[in-house]
Amino acid sequence: MKCSKEMMRLYAVTDRCWTEKTTLYEQIEQALQGGVTCVQLREKNMDEQTFIKEAMEIRELCHAYHVPLIINDRVEVALKAGADGIHVGQDDLSVEQVRKLVGNDMIIGVSAHNPDEAMEAVKGGADYLGTGAVFGSTTKNNVTTLSYDTLKAITACVDVPIVAIGGINETNIEKLKGSGVDGVAVVSAIFAAKDIRKQCEKLKALSERMIEG
Repeated sequence: MKCSKEMMRLYAVTDRCWTEKTTLYEQIEQALQGGVTCVQLREKNMDEQTFIKEAMEIRELCHAYHVPLIINDRVEVALKAGADGIHVGQDDLSVEQVRKLVGNDMIIGVSAHNPDEAMEAVKGGADYLGTGAVFGSTTKNNVTTLSYDTLKAITACVDVPIVAIGGINETNIEKLKGSGVDGVAVVSAIFAAKDIRKQCEKLKALSERMIEG
């Protein structure tokens, strides 16, 4: 599956914080029904075999909606589960190392917080960038907020798809107008919602409006 700007429109990043009354699988299906364009499966503490099994199930679900599945950090899981891509941070393996492991067909996303990191990632072979935290973060500690000007500088210096992440919700998406990003990556604004499908429909429309400027 080829990476595209359209894939970044509404990028759902999973979190198990809100699965008391449902399953993550069910939540992801509701998000897909609501129009998410990419799903990143993030499991920091799950053992490898359980993660692979889960990833394979979610991959089939995503593919039924023609949406790619990206695995966060865990390269071996991405490979063994047949995921469409892998997303790594600045403290993980380098893009060049990841590319050697996954080959040319898997999408590689990289977190970038400034133009230098962005250009280095693209030079190394990144297919897309995740940039933030544009409005802080409710799911990560010790996160530095990325200014609008820095975001614009990042989008101006590279030509790969870029998704903004960090504290994004329906009240602030449109503040990203004119920044050059191709969409938004969302965690709590999707998975903490009472009606995930309707929330995704709303967020998708706002993201499209933001892109149109």
